[in-house]
Amino acid sequence: MTMGSALREVLRVLFGSRLGLAGFSILLAFSLVAVFADLLAPYDPYEIVGLPYTPPSDRFPLGTNDIGQDILSEFIYGSRVSLYVGLTAPLIASVLGTLLGLLSGYLGGLVDEVVVGAVDVMLALPSLPLIIILAAYLGPSLNNIVLILAFFGWSGFARVVRAQVLSLRERPYVEAARAAGASGLRIMFRHILPHVVPLIIANLVLSATSAILAEAGLSFLGLGDPTVKSWGQMLRRAQAGHALDQGLLLWVFVPGLGIALLGTGFTLLGIAIEERVNPRLRFSRR
Repeated sequence: MTMGSALREVLRVLFGSRLGLAGFSILLAFSLVAVFADLLAPYDPYEIVGLPYTPPSDRFPLGTNDIGQDILSEFIYGSRVSLYVGLTAPLIASVLGTLLGLLSGYLGGLVDEVVVGAVDVMLALPSLPLIIILAAYLGPSLNNIVLILAFFGWSGFARVVRAQVLSLRERPYVEAARAAGASGLRIMFRHILPHVVPLIIANLVLSATSAILAEAGLSFLGLGDPTVKSWGQMLRRAQAGHALDQGLLLWVFVPGLGIALLGTGFTLLGIAIEERVNPRLRFSRR
């Protein structure tokens, strides 16, 4: 299997699975909203365009917040932050975890012991309290949140990749490549990695949901970047501005629904890919 065939196998999920197609459709819709936010948003989300706590109307479909900013515009721009964190943090974690998993599974010995030990330590740590502490210590920055989530996410990828490499490194085609004089790096990246790519992509997509929820939670706690519009920041501001007491139910409901829908899209797509690359899951579901 080549890298191209591995990616084509993943793409087949979009056309051969209702779950995959549904998840992809949700992600595509939010991606288009994020890309064309400048055109779709009726106002600048940072601009005061009306009176505070204006109820929904033709001019402000979702109303305005406590300082008169358009809530709909905030929601549209907030999709950019959720997609950025949901894709970037798992991607960094997957690259680091894949490299360590490949080295650990193929080389074995001391390298394997060190990587396995590091993975065990990371998995044993109480990640949620440490994420909150690190986010508070490093300061409110979106990139800090991405790096923190990637730091606590690489171990899962390393464990999955290592397990796959251990089962692949003794396959006949790997033995043939080794006998032909191929270097260890060539065997790992040319002969083993393509077989692991679909599983990596499945875990990356599933990890995106956790990253989105983590960013929203940190922003709601006041540990996110206050200079960007995110759905977590919207919920924090709605809570601080007593949105429900003001009758602005949509100020709370819409960003919460956005988080739920985007997370559902990633989850459905991840499940479809995982079922495709893991026949046992597919047969179990049937």
